[in-house]
Amino acid sequence: MDKDFRDQSSSSFADSDVIIKARLARVEMQMLDKLVEGLGHLGIVTTTNKALGEVMIQTTKYCWPDLKKAVENMPFEIEFIQ
Repeated sequence: MDKDFRDQSSSSFADSDVIIKARLARVEMQMLDKLVEGLGHLGIVTTTNKALGEVMIQTTKYCWPDLKKAVENMPFEIEFIQ
């Protein structure tokens, strides 16, 4: 593979990763994980603090608008945090 092509293609995706932090009721954490998993390729949920109901959602800036809309319409309250 041409070195210039590798440098160009890897840099074009390097800034596409997005990490969203959120908080929700502990009892809903598994449901969020299952629903996001069911959406396929849009994102991955990782629990960061089970006691506080905090999760991290890994996605891309291209997928985040669709994933955010889906998460906001899920049957529970979720708060996006910094």
